[in-house]
Amino acid sequence: MDDSLNNDLPLDEDLTLPGITEGEILVIRSTRRKKSSSAYRQGGRIVISIPARMSKAEESQVVPELIAIIRAREAAKTPQESELAIRIDQLLSELAPEITERPLSVTWRPMRERWGSCTTVDRTIRISDRLALAPSYALDYVLFHEAIHLRHHDHGAEFTEILARFEDSELASAYLDGYEAAERALADPVELKKLRK
Repeated sequence: MDDSLNNDLPLDEDLTLPGITEGEILVIRSTRRKKSSSAYRQGGRIVISIPARMSKAEESQVVPELIAIIRAREAAKTPQESELAIRIDQLLSELAPEITERPLSVTWRPMRERWGSCTTVDRTIRISDRLALAPSYALDYVLFHEAIHLRHHDHGAEFTEILARFEDSELASAYLDGYEAAERALADPVELKKLRK
């Protein structure tokens, strides 16, 4: 399904499309592809493989269509923000009934440095959009972690004791660590230099 990148020629990087951040889309002209094109998500990017002989006019039509298909599939699989709030209520009721505080809002946000954040003053929780397609145990772990902050503002002993009630915490931590390791491995060399500074 995925073409090997070794035999492909990257497209000139002057392609810019509306609503797309720089570096989010990678278009590859594949010498192995004859007629069909494909698109998939890899390391936070949408990778589009098109036949090497495709004209620029065909490309300008096909690429946005494939991006739209990928985003529509992801949107269909992504829990709505209202569902996140309901899930937090379920997790707190089941695992930490002593925490009666509930968030006033739970929103998806483009966050690259954190998995989530909680502001206790206005009881808002933000979840990284990198978790939109994550396994439910990983998303639940982050939701539960941030919800505990509604009562416990730091990562002290009380916070840690409550977080330990999450049964799949080791599995979730391994997933999150693995995701971050994969992102670092797929980052451009320039991006890696920035991280090391």
